[in-house]
Amino acid sequence: MSTSTKTLKASCHCHATQFTITLPVTSLPLKIHLCHCTICRYVHGAPCCFHSPLPPGVDLDFIAPSSKESLTSYTHPSFQSRKWFCKTCGCHIGDSSLTGDVSWTISTAVYDANAGEKGVWRFNSHMCPGSTGDGGLSGVFGEVEGVKLGMWDVDLPATSTATATAGRDDAGTRIATAIPAEESHEDKLNTKPDPEDKLLAQCHCGGVSFHISRPRESFINSPASQNWLFPLDKTRWLASLDVCDDCRLTTGTNVIGWMFVPTDHISPALPSNLLVGTSKAYHSTEDVARTFCGTCGATVFYWCKERPEIVDVATGLLRAPEGVMAEKWAIWRAGRLGWPENGLRYHEGFTRALMEGMKRWGKERGHPEEFVVP
Repeated sequence: MSTSTKTLKASCHCHATQFTITLPVTSLPLKIHLCHCTICRYVHGAPCCFHSPLPPGVDLDFIAPSSKESLTSYTHPSFQSRKWFCKTCGCHIGDSSLTGDVSWTISTAVYDANAGEKGVWRFNSHMCPGSTGDGGLSGVFGEVEGVKLGMWDVDLPATSTATATAGRDDAGTRIATAIPAEESHEDKLNTKPDPEDKLLAQCHCGGVSFHISRPRESFINSPASQNWLFPLDKTRWLASLDVCDDCRLTTGTNVIGWMFVPTDHISPALPSNLLVGTSKAYHSTEDVARTFCGTCGATVFYWCKERPEIVDVATGLLRAPEGVMAEKWAIWRAGRLGWPENGLRYHEGFTRALMEGMKRWGKERGHPEEFVVP
């Protein structure tokens, strides 16, 4: 017997925040947009966020003892919404409207109870790729499960590296297709790196801010460099995209980028607990610490006891002038994602699109297919 509604269940990693949403089946599949704007990147610490607006009148039904008190909210004068994340583990669960009747745009990465279900989600568009400087993940893949993703920019600046042509998706919604300007990879990246360069990493509210140095001669010549530098280019740090369940449920995004940096190449000097500025810590396991901004919720660091001298820095915080992929600073592992089996279980179509797209992107831009992260 058919039913007129569908209930989805969400939970963050620590389970302090759990709720359901009940939707009319006529509203399914919910359309997912990947927002690449600077706000979303700096608030999540990820390459983009994965959001879907709920139908009017649909609210979150918290599962006791969870409630809105389990969450921290964050807003800013430039925002049109209020952002919500778990106080304990930092997972973003969505945005609510600031005025009028409450409406929600949910983070679609936290619905494990419905993982792999068909007909629930549909990837629909890349939003604001022009703000990335280099296209970010919108330049990696443009189709999921046979659906060509629209690309939509708001107030694309005249100096942007992309222009836009108007179009409409299958529902008649106005979209734009981003067209990269003609500029070669070599033109963007041919400047020889200065050993004294420093790269700013900072969350949206500015409560967490630090600089990353390039590999120093002392590190390059040490045995440790064999694990953390690419043999053919020792001026940049290794980086990888990760689709593991733990990262997904502590960020609220389907994928996060990590750049692997020795702790002594970060300034100001990191305290032993890694709590920079407004950071909070969450231990996802006994031997793993994750930090996030307690004010805006941005993921900052991943650290584990197996390699205490290295931190994984969330690449969504990087302020690289060349773009969000920070290619003057990062060498990306293009042939393999971190924990692909987790991503395939949660959403196979997206994960396969990302895997295949990264291989193409890496080949075009000169990144290696493989290196081993200890």
